[in-house]
Parts: sequence; C-alpha cells; structure tokens
Amino acid sequence: MNPSTLSRLRAEWAPSIPRELLAGAVATFALIPEVIAFSFVAGVDPSVGLFASFVISLVIAFTGGRPAMVSAAAGSVALVAAPLVQSHGLGYLLAAGLLAGAVQVVFGLMKLGVLMRFVSSSVRTGFVNALAILIFAAQLPHLQGASGATWGALALGLALIYGLPWLGQRLAWPALSVIPSPLICVVVLTVLASALGLQLPTVGDLGKLPDALPVFALPQVPVSLDTLRIILLPALAIAMVGLLESVLTAAVVDELTDTPSDKNRECAGLGVANIASSLFGGIAGCGMIGQAVGNVKYGGRGRLSTLFAGVFLLILMVALKDWVSQVPVIALVAIMVMVSAETFDWKSLRALVRHPRLSSAAMLATVAVTIATHNLAAGVAVGVVLSGVFFAFKVSRMLHVRVHDDAEPGDGADGAGGGDGAALGRRTWHVSGQVFFASADAFVEAFDVLGAEGRPVVIDVTHAHFWDITAVAALDKVVERLRHHGCTVQVLGLNAASAVLIDRMGGEVGPAGVKG
Repeated sequence: MNPSTLSRLRAEWAPSIPRELLAGAVATFALIPEVIAFSFVAGVDPSVGLFASFVISLVIAFTGGRPAMVSAAAGSVALVAAPLVQSHGLGYLLAAGLLAGAVQVVFGLMKLGVLMRFVSSSVRTGFVNALAILIFAAQLPHLQGASGATWGALALGLALIYGLPWLGQRLAWPALSVIPSPLICVVVLTVLASALGLQLPTVGDLGKLPDALPVFALPQVPVSLDTLRIILLPALAIAMVGLLESVLTAAVVDELTDTPSDKNRECAGLGVANIASSLFGGIAGCGMIGQAVGNVKYGGRGRLSTLFAGVFLLILMVALKDWVSQVPVIALVAIMVMVSAETFDWKSLRALVRHPRLSSAAMLATVAVTIATHNLAAGVAVGVVLSGVFFAFKVSRMLHVRVHDDAEPGDGADGAGGGDGAALGRRTWHVSGQVFFASADAFVEAFDVLGAEGRPVVIDVTHAHFWDITAVAALDKVVERLRHHGCTVQVLGLNAASAVLIDRMGGEVGPAGVKG
C-alpha cells in the first residue's frame, strides 16, 4: 500500500488514535441512558436497543459517508415504531426495519440525498435547538422527587465536566485535557456512590441489561402480502425519519469539523446498518446528534471513534455489565445535560433580532412543532413548508411592472398601424422580476387594460423570467384582454428558457411575439 493511500486512510479513520478512542467512549456513555429510554418508548426490551446501537455503530463506521458521526437506536425512530410493536409485536418491527433499510439503500444509490439541500439554514438551526431541548427534557424525569444526594451528585458531575478542562488549561496539566472529563465524571461518581453508600438510582435500575452477544436470525413473521401490508407504512416512516435525522446530523458535524461528507453514501450506509441491526434482533436507528456533538467535542474526527463507540458499548453491556449496572444514572444525566448545552445553538438567540423575521419564524416553528410532537419529521416538514412559502412570498414581491407612454403617436406594434390605433401613442410596459404562481396575479393586475384601449402595446419582458404554467397563463390572459380591447400587442425580450416554456405550453405568445 502506497504512502498516499495510508495517509488518506489514517485521516479518514484515526487522525489521533487515543483521541478517537476516548471520544468514542464518551459517546458510549452518552448513548446508554437514551438508548434504554428509547427502548421503553418503542415498547421493547433494553437489549433490543443496545444491540441495535452496537450493530449500527459497527456497520456504519465502514459504510457511512460522515466520519466521526454516531448512529444508534434513536428516539424519533422509536416513536414511529411503537404503534407497530404494540399491535403486532417485535417480529414485525424487525421486518419493518429490514424494509426500511432497503428503502434507505435505494434512496442513497439513487443519489436522492441532494433533496436535503431544500432544508434551509433556519430549519437546520431549529432542528438542532429542538433536539437540544428534547435531550434536556428527557433528563427531567430522573430529577423528579430527587433526593439531596442526587442533586449534589449532579452538581459535582457538572463541576467535573466543565471544571476539569478549565483547570487543566489554567494549571497547564495535559492529563486533564487528554482524558475527557465526562469519563472522569462517571468514574468519580460511581466510586463515591459506592464508598459512601449513597442511595442513587443506577443503570441497573433502568432495566435488564443483555447477558449475551446478539445472534443472527431472520424476523419471525410470515412471508406474505399481509405481512407486507402491515409493515409497509411503518417501514416507510422509519426510513424517512431516519434519513432526515441522519442527513441533518451529518450537516451539523460538517459545520463543526469544517469538512464535507457524502450524504448519499450516508443514506445508503444507514440502510445497510439498519438491515444488519434487524437481522441481529435490533431496532432500526439513525444519526444521534447529541452523541455526535459529544464525540466531536472530545476529539472524534475519524471512523474509529464511531466504531469504538459501538464496540465499547458491547463490552460495557456484556463483559462489564456488573460494573456498568452500578454507575449512577445521575452521572449519565450530567453528561446529557452537557451534550444538550453543547448542541444548542446559543448564537441563534441573538440572531433572532438580526435575521429576517420570516427566517426566524421558520426556525421557531421548527422548534415548536418538534417539541410539541416529539417528532423530528413533523417539525422539519413544517419548517421546510414555511421556508418555501416565505421564499415564494419574498420573490413575488420583487416583481415590478412600469408603464411608459410614447410622446409621439405610434405606428402600431408590428409596423402595420393605421386607423384609430395609429393616432394614439404607443404604450409600453416594462416587466422585471420573477413571474410564477405566487406573483402571477400581481402581474395580471399591473396592466391597465381599459387605459390602453385601441392603442398599440409593447410588453417588454427582457428583465423578467416566466417559471411555470401559471406564469404562462397570466401572460396569455394579459394578451387576450388587450387584444379584446382593440390593442395590437407585441411581446419583446423573452429569454430562451421562458420562450421554450411558453411555446411548449401552447400559449398565445411565442418566441417572436403574439401567435397568429
């Protein structure tokens, strides 16, 4: 293998092996409480979510298009999956995961990841902020009715997470900067809780942890059209929610690392990972923005951090299960509070007063709908629709129609004047801007047809563009009205694209002017 290939692989997989391993370990501890909680949301055992997270992380480290991104069993997928589990059981959920993975692979192979370009920056910011709020809100049940010891442990955990890096910089102690403070937080709180006999809820209290490795098996469902009918819609919902969350999470990691990623490969890679997860008894998953942010924050830049997050999770859940079961839940809550704070785009609050109001409205709507429904797809869908409507509104207001009357009598628009029309001055309308469905009515209303009665007319569209059939119909309507009132009409300046569209639609106006 030549040196350039080795250099590329090192950059892609492990720019710094120690940092990759430590960052992956932080992501693992950030995964544990959420994955277990999401398993309960979906109505499955914690082992189903934990095995899924291990398999997905392992597979997508090789197949994904965004290095350093963490994917696992996610809450958005759990919400979609829950009704299917309740009505038909785990077997049908695994079958739906297989079908969802296949859809995602096709989506990636057809290079449809480009569709995510239609998600505006405002909607992406809303997506990030909403997930940060949801991550924080998911920690609140652990604090309801909490004892003083629990609150004290939380305060100590946050002090360790934020204070140790600051202390390491002030005292120039490299060790405090090399070892991620969340790992120190977990170790210190676990040791203190055991040594002092503190009655703190532990990971073991959240549910039964797996005691064996995942086993390959096909979903235990009948192979029939009835099965396909049952799983089809849930599978499509799982596929779309997973694609949306993964691609948007990849975009966030792109911004954090200032590096690009292959969104189509990420879509296909997620599909392969979900197929593998379903075959090993795990729920489908997608990108985890909180864990991805934590991974990047503590040095993860390559695929090794993603791979190790899954491997370390399996080691903790199986080989070190007895130790992990003693970790206080409040230590993991402290990590997730940090992840929530790091995920939230605090600059967006100041930008609310500086950015255009419509952009801010789209961002706030995305946050509000996502939080209200706990459904990422719903929030982003509302944000995308609002962004499209607001964009159309802004562009439609850029249409301008200016009228000009010749001081001298004209001789007809096509040189064949005479009669009463030749005795009247020519009227010219100069149109500039974009004519489409949102501005078509304003375009029609800008023409004073009665005021031009019997006069030669020129409609100059040199600085205008006609985008759709509604725009073509609007131009036809104006021409027909003018001709009905005795005007001779000439349309000047159609650009090539507009002329082709108008000719294809069979309108009154052709590339050279008014059709015969």
